[in-house]
Amino acid sequence: MSWGTELWDQFDNLEKHTQWGIDVLEKYIKFVKERTEIELSYAKQLRNLSKKYQPKKNSKEEEEYRYTSTRAFLATLNEMNDYAGQHEVISENMTSLITGELTRYVQELKQERKSHFHDGRKAQQHIETCWKQLEASKRRFERDCKEADRAQQYFEKMDADINVTKADVEKARQQAQLRHQMAEDSKAEYSSTLQKFNSEQHDHYYTHIPNIFQKIQEMEERRIVRIGESMKTFAEVDRQVIPIIGKCLDEITKAAESIDHKNDSQLVIEAFKSGFEPPGDVDFEDFTQPMKRTVSESSLSNSRGDGKSEPKFGGKSKGKLWPFIKKNKLMSLLTSPHQPPPPPPASASPSAVPNGPQSPKQQKEPLSHRFNEFMTSKPKIHCFRSLKRGGAGPEDFSNLPPEQRRKKLQQKVDELNKDIQKEMDQRDALTKMKDVYIKNPQMGDAASVDHRLAELGQNIEKLRLEVQKFEGWLAEVEGRLPARTEQARRQSGLYEAQNTSAVNSCAQDRESPDGSYTEEQSQETEMKVPATDFDDEFDDEEPLPTIGTCKALYTFEGQNEGTISVAEGEMLYVIEEDKGDGWTRIRRNEDEEGYVPTSYVEVYLDKNAKDVYKSLQKISE
Repeated sequence: MSWGTELWDQFDNLEKHTQWGIDVLEKYIKFVKERTEIELSYAKQLRNLSKKYQPKKNSKEEEEYRYTSTRAFLATLNEMNDYAGQHEVISENMTSLITGELTRYVQELKQERKSHFHDGRKAQQHIETCWKQLEASKRRFERDCKEADRAQQYFEKMDADINVTKADVEKARQQAQLRHQMAEDSKAEYSSTLQKFNSEQHDHYYTHIPNIFQKIQEMEERRIVRIGESMKTFAEVDRQVIPIIGKCLDEITKAAESIDHKNDSQLVIEAFKSGFEPPGDVDFEDFTQPMKRTVSESSLSNSRGDGKSEPKFGGKSKGKLWPFIKKNKLMSLLTSPHQPPPPPPASASPSAVPNGPQSPKQQKEPLSHRFNEFMTSKPKIHCFRSLKRGGAGPEDFSNLPPEQRRKKLQQKVDELNKDIQKEMDQRDALTKMKDVYIKNPQMGDAASVDHRLAELGQNIEKLRLEVQKFEGWLAEVEGRLPARTEQARRQSGLYEAQNTSAVNSCAQDRESPDGSYTEEQSQETEMKVPATDFDDEFDDEEPLPTIGTCKALYTFEGQNEGTISVAEGEMLYVIEEDKGDGWTRIRRNEDEEGYVPTSYVEVYLDKNAKDVYKSLQKISE
């Protein structure tokens, strides 16, 4: 099967067919290019997706990744990143092994095709030239034969005419012989040209054209083989990354299988366990007795005027009291700032800041007064969420429940021990360096490291003091964590109530002299637990009425939850006056309100509004 013998007369069709083959090859190259672009785009989208859900550094999300389920999700994100990398490999390999190679091959193929068809056209032009020469020789021979025939007839006519002279007859005879000679020469030339043409034509159709067409056929077959190999490479590039993609999927499966629901449940316990014990039974109060009923530790009806110190409620017993306390009264106390107000910038007088750090000897307010405030104060919170968002806590973590405080203290001790070990390693290295300098003075001055060694020694001593301080707090907490009986718990609450020195609004001092956990802190911790249950109810509280205006005397940056920032000279509305804790509640607009230190503002109360406010308080009582 040869194009040269089978398709000897299909030069134009072969030219069209080979051009179509090159077009097909270029179309396949374009297809592969678009596939590589899709792979790159897909890989980019996968990487962006993985990056989008990666935990942000130094954020709350990092704490969530201690659970096995979230760690498995993080492993899935990392594997998806590797999965995207394999699609990038597919794109790179297809570009280099298929697109690049085929592009170069197409250029070579076009040049080869052009050369072959140039040779074919040249052979056709040669045979056409030979044919034209044959036709010219043939016409010349035909013309000479006709002229010789006419010359012969003229001679015969002249020879038969008796009136023609002998000279004219001789002239006609010579002319006839000349024409016959010219005819013979044309015949010989025509014969020679015909033989030459037949030879050229035979070579053209049996040698030159078959060779050229054979080369074209081979070129086309190579093109077909090459596109087939490219298609195999196309599949092989995908097949090469399948094992790695399979490993990525296996790792995702392994991460999913590593999820341990029991472990996650235990982590929740470790994260939120307070260390408090459940409340004890509430004592029965007999109202049938004619005598004045005694005030028990579970009663909420303590008199405001009673100045005697009341025993505190132990631990979680507050949970039993919630059903008897109005929500808005309960929240009013809890949302006032949990810190004493700062002194004004220009004031150094302790009296300028009620309950501030300048007056540590202030007596603790009786518990009955605090619960009366529960029942009479207006709501100071929109929802329980604000209980979860506080400012920076004290150094000893006394603002945390015992169990959480123990964990934080233990973590701090471990960090300090690591710092001490690091400093000691540096000191040991410098000590060795100093010994080398002493033995070999030419290597350096031994006295040059003394200053650094002294600094390291001071740092180590400071860190050890810090460790002792935190270990003391840790031992104090760990000594308080074991379970206690109900009687011991109630006695401990009474002891705390009698010995705690200074208490600011809403649990300012949370440590009693014996190191036990005070009532205010436990109450605050208690309130944090059911935040989501009451959230929606407190969001719908009606805004408090305005009872006056105030002017900011100084600039105050409200950084803690429940406070509001004001600028010097700013005029604002007063919605709740100072209750003795050093804070005044103000409002800037319908959506922005909070507490500011009373010493920072000058208050102008509206008498009528104040009377209405007091009336509302009495009605709520």
